[in-house]
Amino acid sequence: DLRRQVMGSERRKPTGAELTKMQSLAEKAMQDGAWGMSTGLIYVPSSYADTSEITAIAKVVAGHGGIYASHIRGEGSGLLDSIREAIQIGQAADLPVHVSHFKSSGKQNWGQVRAAASLIEQARLKGQQVTADQYPYRASSTSLHASLIPAWARAGGRKAMLERFDDKEDGKRIRDAIQLKLKAAEGGKIIRIARCYKQEWVGKNLAAISESAGKPALQIVEIIERNGGAQVVKFNMSPEDIRYVMTLEWVATASDGRAYLPGADKPHPRSYGTFPRKISLFAQQEKVLSVGAAIRSATGLPAKILGIKDRGTIAPGFVADLVVLDPGTLADKATFDEPHQYCEGISYVLLGGEFSVYRGKATGALHGRAIEKPPKND
Repeated sequence: DLRRQVMGSERRKPTGAELTKMQSLAEKAMQDGAWGMSTGLIYVPSSYADTSEITAIAKVVAGHGGIYASHIRGEGSGLLDSIREAIQIGQAADLPVHVSHFKSSGKQNWGQVRAAASLIEQARLKGQQVTADQYPYRASSTSLHASLIPAWARAGGRKAMLERFDDKEDGKRIRDAIQLKLKAAEGGKIIRIARCYKQEWVGKNLAAISESAGKPALQIVEIIERNGGAQVVKFNMSPEDIRYVMTLEWVATASDGRAYLPGADKPHPRSYGTFPRKISLFAQQEKVLSVGAAIRSATGLPAKILGIKDRGTIAPGFVADLVVLDPGTLADKATFDEPHQYCEGISYVLLGGEFSVYRGKATGALHGRAIEKPPKND
């Protein structure tokens, strides 16, 4: 995080020298083979960066033919303004824009993703490169504090945040803000703990924890934050929106997950099931999109978005990154209650022509490698 490297978690504009330093770091990263820059504008300290600051750094990235990928500033009531900001940054810096995890969050905002898609379509019709990605689930996942605690209260890190909780005026402002968000989250019913210090709370929603503990959900949130915080799963998306977004030809598939070792936590199942779920459930069974379109959204389209010219398609001279699957048995098995389950129906996976999965079992071979972006004139 360039801002964190240069400014820590401070909530302010950068000085001229600090902005120059961030630009210099971006320049070095692009020279070293980075594909572009990304922002997480709901997270501290990225949330403190304004449009002009982001644009100034994006112009450096554009000079190397890079891309701007953004977890946009808001996916709820601020969705349309956030999409406009991303498009504006792309226009001002003259580089491709990619919207991460395209969705409308919160029941009161369901359906708004269609208007957001229209904004992107309009930009694309004018010749701007704007794309997005999606994971095919009705829940998202992030930290508890990013979900419920206002950004101003998170400035300076956890210690500073807890000191604000202890301050009479700031503490009241924080608790009032959390209470409003809990109300919008149905009293905490749609927020489930995926990982925290108290194992018996893992897999339960805040409302249920509140009831069993005999304490208000607001107090449960504060207890968790004073004990290191938590990762949560939020059931905040419309099934209709999910199906609509995956039909858009410029939307790629992305898990927004990571590699897990099965454990006592209950993370979002997307880390295990994203790609087979889209192909099996939504393409083969529900026929929301074609199987070919579902596969393209996970292969050729991501390669095209990044400008990777030798992967993503099966063709002579391309790198042999291949997945061999059985359409009849392909299925995601991971659920929200039992997320640590591998998919079925993947027979072979080859990376660079070498087996990483053979007859459905991981070989243990480490054939993957980091792919560096070639210089702009290549």
